[in-house]
Amino acid sequence: MRELRYIRAINEALHEEMARDETVVILGEDVGMGGGAFGATRGLYERFGPERVMDMPISEAAITGIAAGAAAGGMRPVVEIMFMDFVGLCMDAIVNQIAKLRYLSAGQYVVPVVLRLPAGGGLNAGPQHSQCLEAWFAHVPGLKVVMPSTPYDAKGLLKAAIRDDNPVMVVEHKALYPRLGEVPKKDYVVPIGEATVRRQGKDVTVVATSRMVWEALEAAKILESDGIDVEVIDLVSVVPWDKKTVFASVSKTHKLVIAHEAVRDFGIGAEIAASVAEELLGELDAPIIRVGAPNCPVPFGLERFYLPGQKDVIDAVRKIVTRGTFL
Repeated sequence: MRELRYIRAINEALHEEMARDETVVILGEDVGMGGGAFGATRGLYERFGPERVMDMPISEAAITGIAAGAAAGGMRPVVEIMFMDFVGLCMDAIVNQIAKLRYLSAGQYVVPVVLRLPAGGGLNAGPQHSQCLEAWFAHVPGLKVVMPSTPYDAKGLLKAAIRDDNPVMVVEHKALYPRLGEVPKKDYVVPIGEATVRRQGKDVTVVATSRMVWEALEAAKILESDGIDVEVIDLVSVVPWDKKTVFASVSKTHKLVIAHEAVRDFGIGAEIAASVAEELLGELDAPIIRVGAPNCPVPFGLERFYLPGQKDVIDAVRKIVTRGTFL
């Protein structure tokens, strides 16, 4: 199978979906002749023209408001927010309109808006260009939230999101854009709501998202030399999330670590931990441990001290193994 970079897989998904469905349009800043801040929309303007690939004014609020109206009118807009951090400017349109219009209209309107959100640290872009804010949107009924970690999922999830009649937030980690991975040439979609077991194991379950999936896999290799067999689950989809796969793994290993790059406090890891504690407490042999960033802004130039990584996953797994059982 051929290999593509993560960003190229996104670009290919957009090309294919725009060719397949003439109602798919692209909105954003510098998405036209500029090809997008990270190159995700490269070549679309030349192929599909300015009526379908629209460079917008520097107003994220206006862009998302236009997308909401376009979707209600029968279009399938894909919005690129240059950095996820800027999505704060879009919150009224997303939270009060896009997420709720289908419900408020009793299904008379669907709002198939896709928001592509380049997120995360690793580029030393400072505290206003490096955040992971997926927990904001996971808390809003009516929105779906996905976080692809591989080029295969980046393409397949974006295609699934574009075809979905519900609004979908696609959180793309900027540091993953150069990553290579296998991507088939044939048309495919990755179902929203299904997790992937990236590594089988029997001692500890690590549930991870986005970049932290790769950190967890590297940690698992190191822990194997200690005789600790780690199962790594890529959550893939945050809303809806795949309880069945996570619960099956925890029922096998009886220990759980949850790892995400976002601030640990009040993150999506807390929801997963609470769900396991409420519904599967009897299967746990030890307390759940969450791995995440500290509760402070992302520091410029000091990301190596701030961002969670494989060492944090290793420390959490070793702690949960040596801590023993509740008894």
